[in-house]
Amino acid sequence: MECIGLTLGYSSGLQYSPICSTDRFSRFCTVAPSLNDPRVCTHSHDTAPGIMADGHSHNNHVPVLLSFSAFSRPSSVPVGSGYEVLIQKFLSIYGRQIDLHRKFMIQLYSDEWAQYIDLPKGFLISEKCKLRFVPLETDVTVLGNLIPATTVFFCCDMQERFRPAIKYFGDIISVGQRLLQGARILGIPVIVSEQYPKGLGSTVQEMDLTGARLVFPKTKFSMVLPEAEAALADLPGVRSVVLFGVETHVCIQQTALDLLARGFEVHMVADSTSSRSMMDRMFALEVSIIFSCIYLNVYFHLFIFIFFYIFIN
Repeated sequence: MECIGLTLGYSSGLQYSPICSTDRFSRFCTVAPSLNDPRVCTHSHDTAPGIMADGHSHNNHVPVLLSFSAFSRPSSVPVGSGYEVLIQKFLSIYGRQIDLHRKFMIQLYSDEWAQYIDLPKGFLISEKCKLRFVPLETDVTVLGNLIPATTVFFCCDMQERFRPAIKYFGDIISVGQRLLQGARILGIPVIVSEQYPKGLGSTVQEMDLTGARLVFPKTKFSMVLPEAEAALADLPGVRSVVLFGVETHVCIQQTALDLLARGFEVHMVADSTSSRSMMDRMFALEVSIIFSCIYLNVYFHLFIFIFFYIFIN
């Protein structure tokens, strides 16, 4: 599967392999510019037994009603057709009406629930059914380049009490140090949160917070609290947030979602964020792909930042 706007960072022993969203979430696809080449998630289990629709098959083809937007057209597909065949069928009928820059999913009408439901995993057509092609609410976001003048760094909860619990904590701290050094060189504002510092301690000593625009305590998961929003309001030109810290599946994920909801581009530093469980981390990064975050390899981007900073000056 091709992930839009995705750059993976690998270092310090941390690894992330994007997993197609069907393993845990609803299937979705992004339509490619060519109608004959949709970006479809492919799986070996598409030919495995699945939940079948109601009705009757005839002459090795099954009647289906395919709906998109306000349109509905009867058609037929071969018995045993899976997700890819259905995508091709929708494109052959509605190709000109489909926005090629959106993500879509297929839903199946359920008589049991009397409404459309997400297409079940491993679904194969065997009987008459109704299907619809639905655009996801969130458009595919085209993320821009990072520019120091329009960027802010968010450092989330890099605290002493998390050291023994978080996987690869020493490694993500090392990368975090480089991020803070780069921010000072480039004049990028840094906003730092500390989760209940009275009980969990302050930010680890290795992280030099000299020059940080804001260091504030919090007792909620997200960093997007009144203190941080006030700091962002004082930076009217900022449109990109570089986010790193712990834990990936809790505070980092919630912060990313809140920032996206406020219209910011979110760039998560994959090799400077972790969780107690690598599975939690992996699925949190997968969710962030769906919601159009981008992952940075810190070494590459800091090199580019510093190179152009020195060149310009």
